[in-house]
Amino acid sequence: MQFLVVIKLSRETESRKLDHIKISLDKKIEFNEKTTGFEDIELIHHALPELNLSSIDTKITFLKRKFNAPILIEAMTGGNENSKEINEVLAKLALEFNVPMGIGSQRAGIENKKVVDSYKIARNVSKDIFLIGNIGGAQLVKGYGIEEVNTCIEMIEANAIAIHLNPLQESLQKEGDKNFKGILKRIEELKNKISVPIIIKETGCGFCKEDLRLLKSIGVKNIDISGAGGTSWAAVEHYRNEKYPALERLSSTFWDWGIPTVVSTIWASEMGFDVISSGGIRNGLDIAKAINCGALIAGMAHPFLKHAFYNDLDSLKQQMEQLILELKTAMFLTKSGDIHALMTAEKIIQGKTKNWLY
Repeated sequence: MQFLVVIKLSRETESRKLDHIKISLDKKIEFNEKTTGFEDIELIHHALPELNLSSIDTKITFLKRKFNAPILIEAMTGGNENSKEINEVLAKLALEFNVPMGIGSQRAGIENKKVVDSYKIARNVSKDIFLIGNIGGAQLVKGYGIEEVNTCIEMIEANAIAIHLNPLQESLQKEGDKNFKGILKRIEELKNKISVPIIIKETGCGFCKEDLRLLKSIGVKNIDISGAGGTSWAAVEHYRNEKYPALERLSSTFWDWGIPTVVSTIWASEMGFDVISSGGIRNGLDIAKAINCGALIAGMAHPFLKHAFYNDLDSLKQQMEQLILELKTAMFLTKSGDIHALMTAEKIIQGKTKNWLY
């Protein structure tokens, strides 16, 4: 009986992950009215930059590893029929540009060993890629512990592990895990037992100040914001819930729920976290603004997904080159010869973001 339950859970997990990819590609899943807040950040233009654009340095150090640009290829998928090719082509992109890469939730790989290759393929591309594993906080509450987390790490020889928190998304899923009681304690228990750095990651709603204070109190150092304003996971679940009217309406009601990416990024930076700013970052100027707001690195998923889904490495390379060009241009125009200078470049904060912060 237990074996049958595991098989059923595995198939549900794999099917859900495939649904998420298809909906993300085919449907309108952006926030309706709420924005990231990047439009409220004005970097001050310099007509006398005293720089050579070709000499601008985008290199960073993150989690004790040097990268060529402050760009993280965020976690997207794993554990379904399409995810092996997606993770492979994204790993090739990460290798080519020397940037880190996240893997989608590895729950399916724990439940069903047959899909492990859809995750492991990223490591097979190269031993040199910095890979971030991924496990859900809700699963920790349900009983996952050090054994399962180590399985995730070993599965891809992960350089770090992300614990993702998605209470909104779980509350909108018919099959969702809606018990998060004790999650902070579970994170604290695991934190010192794991051999690689832990990143606490949201999924489209960001972190409030109280969340950040609590995470700080147990010694968490690394935060992946995944704030509001980009992909709305309530929107994604809205389309999945077409057969369940109450959940469909619930998803619609919470379509724009969350804390804007910029706001959460600034809060986390001010509290001393090493910050990955993600959630609605769509171009190199957004990346520059994220760094200026206190992030060490900016994460992107949806902009890469379409080309990755069609295994189009050439288009992915062009996209990454464009992002870096846009970032360098922003640095040039703000008199920022390197990322450290960009962090301290002058800015004006206005609009709703100013209301959030002050």
